[in-house]
Amino acid sequence: MSWLETRSIRAVIFDMDGVIFDSEKLYIDCCVEAADSLGMEGIVETCFRCIGVTVPVTCQILLDTYRDKALVDTFREAAASLFREKYRAGLLAVKPGVRELLEYLKAQGTRIAIASSTRTDIIEKEISDFGLLAFFDRIIGGDQVSRSKPNPDIFLRAAEALKEAPDHCLVIEDSYNGIRAAKASGMNAIMVPDLLPPDEEMLSLADAIEPSMLHVLDRISA
Repeated sequence: MSWLETRSIRAVIFDMDGVIFDSEKLYIDCCVEAADSLGMEGIVETCFRCIGVTVPVTCQILLDTYRDKALVDTFREAAASLFREKYRAGLLAVKPGVRELLEYLKAQGTRIAIASSTRTDIIEKEISDFGLLAFFDRIIGGDQVSRSKPNPDIFLRAAEALKEAPDHCLVIEDSYNGIRAAKASGMNAIMVPDLLPPDEEMLSLADAIEPSMLHVLDRISA
């Protein structure tokens, strides 16, 4: 009996940035470049506080930190422009093991969704560009919920869209806020750390912590 079967898991819900795509570091590099051009200090630490949350929450964190809306708006547009340039240049990559994991889940008849704080239209474009759209039964973006992770709303909405009870869902996340949201929703959760290493809280919350998506595949298919 597989790991999924022992937990009666019938649906898997993926975060996107830092889980499907190796995008967190790329975006932070863009933020550092934009911040340097504007004389903004401490941007890396600020970006870490924004991992896993929606655009409105990110904007509020930036505004609380830098106390200048015009500067924040200029910074966000500059960072986004840099990211678009790097995206068009082919610098965004799918994380190792993602395709193999999606293929395995699809073959098993497992329902699959994305629940990401990124806007829905951006999610759809990026996964379409990389040929992944057909794997996902539902896509839930941060613009579809009023409360950001660590609130459970986005995962509960994904479970509802998949017509599965939360305790029959598995969330795969890289961020602290994502794991908090998954567990608050009553779901199983595997953490695959990206920029932030697991701390004591994550060790206590996550059902498993794996170093890569290939390791996740090994766990759930065993």
